Amino acid sequence: MKLSKYYMPTLREDPQDAEIASHKLLVRAGMIRKNVSGIYTYLPLGYRVIRKIEQIVRQEMENSGSIECLLSAVQPAEIWQASGRWDTFGPEMFKLHDRNERNFCLGPTHEEYFTTVIKDNIRSYKQLPLNLYQIQTKYRDEKRPRFGVIRAREFIMKDAYSFDTGVEGMEESYMEMWRAYERSFDRMKIDYKIVEGDSGAMGGRKSHEFIALAESGEGEIFYCTKCDYAATDEKAAVDYKFEETDELKELEEIHTPDIKTIEQLEEFLKIDASHFAKIIIFKHISGEIIAALIPGDRELNEIKLFNAAKVNSFDMESASEEDIFKLTGAKAGFSGPIGLKDAKLYIDERLTKMKNLVVGANKDDMHIKNTNYKRDFDGIIVKDLLQAREGDICPKCGNETHIERGIEIGNIFQLGTKYAESLHASYLDKDGKENPIYMGSYGIGVSRTLAAIVEQFHDENGIIWPLIVAPYQIIITLINKKDEQQTRLATEIYEELKAKGYEVLLDDRDERAGVKFNDRDLIGIPLRVTVGKKASENIVEFSKRTDMKNEEIEKSILFDYINEAFLENEVIFL
Repeated sequence: MKLSKYYMPTLREDPQDAEIASHKLLVRAGMIRKNVSGIYTYLPLGYRVIRKIEQIVRQEMENSGSIECLLSAVQPAEIWQASGRWDTFGPEMFKLHDRNERNFCLGPTHEEYFTTVIKDNIRSYKQLPLNLYQIQTKYRDEKRPRFGVIRAREFIMKDAYSFDTGVEGMEESYMEMWRAYERSFDRMKIDYKIVEGDSGAMGGRKSHEFIALAESGEGEIFYCTKCDYAATDEKAAVDYKFEETDELKELEEIHTPDIKTIEQLEEFLKIDASHFAKIIIFKHISGEIIAALIPGDRELNEIKLFNAAKVNSFDMESASEEDIFKLTGAKAGFSGPIGLKDAKLYIDERLTKMKNLVVGANKDDMHIKNTNYKRDFDGIIVKDLLQAREGDICPKCGNETHIERGIEIGNIFQLGTKYAESLHASYLDKDGKENPIYMGSYGIGVSRTLAAIVEQFHDENGIIWPLIVAPYQIIITLINKKDEQQTRLATEIYEELKAKGYEVLLDDRDERAGVKFNDRDLIGIPLRVTVGKKASENIVEFSKRTDMKNEEIEKSILFDYINEAFLENEVIFL
C-alpha cells in the first residue's frame, strides 16, 4: 500500500483527554478516533491490528475444537429475565424497546443467548461436549469510560461457551480454553499472568483472568514468586496474623474529643491500630444499611463484602452522615458495633478471635476499650473481608505476596448449571434421564488486547509492534520521490515484496524526510527499508523498530535480512 493514497491521519501532539500511553499513541498514530466518550472508530491501521489479533484468536479457538458462529447484538429481555440478570446486571446494560414496546438490550455478554441457541437442538449426551464462539461488538454503559479502548462503552470481544454433560467435562473444557488462551497471548508476545478472579455478575463456581502486566493497568494482581498463587485484588485472600489472648477485660468508655480517624486514635491512645476494630457503613438502594467490621490496621475489600451480602455493587453507596447519625445516634467517626439494631453487620472472622478491641462508642467524641465478640457485639461472620496489600502472606505456601498492575485481556468461567437450569437447557443421559447442561464461558477482549500490546511495546517515539500483530510488516521510506533512481529502486523493492506476499507500505508522500521518519517511528512498523542517496548503487538502509540501528546493505541481500527477522520473531511466512 502506498502512503500517498492511504488514510493515516497522524498527530504531533497527544490528545488532551488521553491519560495512558496506549490511548495517546493509538490516536496520534492515526489508528483510532473518539466519536463520543467511550466509543471509538478504528481507522485503517488500527483495524488491521484488530484483524491480526482476531486471526490469532480464531486459529487457536479452531485448534481447540471451538466452532465459530455469530449471534445478534440485540437480545430480547425475556432471556435475561429468565436468568435473573435483567435487573441484576445493572446500569451498565444498554436497554431499549421496539415500536411494539418489546424490551431488548444491546448485548454486554451472551451466556443467555447461546443457551437459547442450543437448548432446543441438544437432546442427547451423544451431542456433547460442544463449544461455540463468536467475535462481536459488545456494549456496556460504563459509568466512567477512560483509558481509550481499555474502558470503553463499545468494544470487540471474542466470547465462547462450552456445553458438557457434567462437572468433569466442564473442567476439561475449561482447561482446553485455558491452554488456547495461553497459546494466543504467547503468540502475541504479551507478558501476562493468570490469576484467580471474582465471578461477579457471571456467576458460577470458578474463574480465572489473564492479565497483561502494565503500570497503567486499572487493577492490581497479587502473586507469589515461590509458588503459582495469583489472584486479582477483588479475590486475593488475606492471611492476617494477630496476637491471641484469653483474657477478657471490662468495657471502658474513653473521651476522644474530635478524634475521627484511625491515625488520630493511635496517637491519642498510644495503641497500635491492629488492636482497633473499625466499621464501614453502606446503604443499599432499598434503604437497607449494611456494615462491615474489620481490624483497624487494614482496609475493606468492598467486593468481598458485597458478595457476602449478596448485593450488587452498583446498588450500594457509602452511608451519608445523616444515615450514620440516624443509625448510631452519633456523628461520623464514632460508629461502632455495639448496639447496632438497624443494620446487617458483617464481621471479619479474625475479629472473633481477637480480644479487648477499641471501637467507636456510637456517641459523639467517645470510643470504647476492651470490646469482645459475642460478649459485646454479634453479627454475620465472613472468613475474609480484607483488601490484600504488598507483603501479605501467601495463603498457599506462606511466603510474601507481591503486587503488580495489569489490564484484564481474557477471562474464563466455570458456570455450572446456572443458565441451563434457568433457561431449561437439558440433555438425556444413557439411561434416558434428563439432566441440566454444564456450561463454561470464555472471553478475550480483542480491542483491550490491542491497547495492552501498545502499553507493553512502545517508547518515547511511538509504538513498537510485535511482527505477528503489526498492521504492516515492512515500511519502505522513499527519501526523495523527485529523484528518479530512488523512486525506481523503492518501487522495485515494493513490488517484489508484495509479489512475495509480504505486507508492505511504501512511504511515497511528498513530505520532508523528517516527517516520514517521525511517522515511521510513531506507527511502529517492525522492519524498515530506507531508500536514499545510494539508490544508484542499489544500496539501502535496513533497520528494525526494536533497535532502530541502520545498516547499509545491498538490495540483493535485503530479502535474506527480512527472512531472518521473521525467523527471529517466530513468525512463519508462507
